Amino acid sequence: MTVEPTLPVERADAQVLRRAFGMFATGVTVVTVGGGTPHAMTANSFTAVSLEPPLCLVCVDRGAIMHEALSVSCFFGVSVLASHQEPVARYFADRTRPLGMAQFNAVDWRPGGVTGTPLINGALAHFECEVWRTYEGGDHTIFIGTVLSLDRQPETEALLFFQGQFGSLDANATR
Repeated sequence: MTVEPTLPVERADAQVLRRAFGMFATGVTVVTVGGGTPHAMTANSFTAVSLEPPLCLVCVDRGAIMHEALSVSCFFGVSVLASHQEPVARYFADRTRPLGMAQFNAVDWRPGGVTGTPLINGALAHFECEVWRTYEGGDHTIFIGTVLSLDRQPETEALLFFQGQFGSLDANATR
C-alpha cells in the first residue's frame, strides 16, 4: 500500500487535495433549475442541513453555468440518482452538451409539481427547493434551499462516487 506524504494544506496542490477529498464516498445528484434559463449539472456536493425547517444544500463553483442560473432563480431541484443512471450523471457533467431546454431532450424528466423545475425520472429521490440563503465558500457558493416537495422511489441501488469512479450500493445488502 502506497501512502502519500502528509502535507500542510497550504503546500498541497489542487490535485492532491482533490484526491484526498475523493476518499469520501458520496451519492450523485443532478441539480436543476427551470424557468427562463433552464440548466442542469451533476453534483455530489449535496447534503441535508436541517429537518426543522427542512433544508438541504448544494455547492456550486462560481465559474459554472449553474452558478449564474441558481443566482437568478428562486427555485432548484435535486434528483438523487440510482445506480443505473451513471449515463445521466456523465451526460450532465459533460460541458459540451446542449444548453437551455435542449439539454433535457436526451433524458427522461418531468416538471416538479410545485415549482416546475425539471426532475430526472428514475431517480431514487427528488427535492424541489426554494433558495433560502447563500454563503460564499472559497471558489464555490453554498446554496441552501427550503425543501418544498419531495418524493422517494422504492429503487434501492444508489449511484456513488468514490476516488473519481462511479459505483453503486445496494441498500438491501447493508441491512
